[in-house]
Amino acid sequence: MYHPTTRVLTVLELLQSRERLSGPELAARLEVNTRTARRYITMLQDMGIPIESERGRYGAYRLRPGFKLPPLMFSDEEALAVTLGLLAARRLGLAVAAPAVEGALAKIERVLPPALRERLQAVQATLVLDLARSDASPSGATVVEMSHAAQAGRRVHMRYRTERGEETERHFDPYGIVFRQGRWYAVGYCHLRAALRLFRLDRVSELRLEDARFERPEGFDAATFVVQSLATMPNTWEVEVLLRASLDEARRRVSPIFGTLEEVDGGVLLRAFGDHLSWMARELVATGLPLVVRRPPALREELRRLAGAILAMADG
Repeated sequence: MYHPTTRVLTVLELLQSRERLSGPELAARLEVNTRTARRYITMLQDMGIPIESERGRYGAYRLRPGFKLPPLMFSDEEALAVTLGLLAARRLGLAVAAPAVEGALAKIERVLPPALRERLQAVQATLVLDLARSDASPSGATVVEMSHAAQAGRRVHMRYRTERGEETERHFDPYGIVFRQGRWYAVGYCHLRAALRLFRLDRVSELRLEDARFERPEGFDAATFVVQSLATMPNTWEVEVLLRASLDEARRRVSPIFGTLEEVDGGVLLRAFGDHLSWMARELVATGLPLVVRRPPALREELRRLAGAILAMADG
């Protein structure tokens, strides 16, 4: 649990780093309700910090222009949080992450007290982050520019290379950026196809912000869209399997990236696409659920081969 004083100081840090911040945004970042966030603002104002309030539906808080505080200082917990974030960024494999991470870590270590510096160096030396590393990393500039466009609601013009190597140009309204299974995706409305699409950022060779604006659909979940799109992307084999389980149990046992789940009479219908039936057979066995293969018949043969191999291992 955070101490209230820590949260008050965090409010001050957030206001220094942003031009303006609404009450709901502040409350969400601090994981408190808006009334508590307002109380923190009042406490800072009572301490003499010049925080100005903009009233109305789109009201927000901001520090008085020109007001500056002394250079930032990290608590032990904040220094650890920043270090872990930098190490995670390096592991995720952004093309420019390595030099940027090393430079930032060096700057942080230089200003830390010796005891805290030694503790963070121990974390760096021993911590292993088991994160999926991208095998095709986008440039940091592409990630930042696309994220800025999504946040500002600005359309982009991009040059994109398809899986077959074809170069296309298109206008795109980015709704969000998602990192999934070692790859970076931009999700939004493609004007070339007149439909929602996802694009791998490592295949974007040119990106330019445009003046045109767009409104992101209310309640749109970019991460869910990526998971569903990848799970239903046509490949060599189309698979349908009836799982003898409840929908809750199936969701616990089956990865969302594997396929889609639908509750039907007799269980849950799993629909998936894949290039390799051997991998799909192993994933189905790993769920530990009784099942019936509806299609393709070749998946039944693959399960029989896998069962035979397991029996041979057991007998051996």
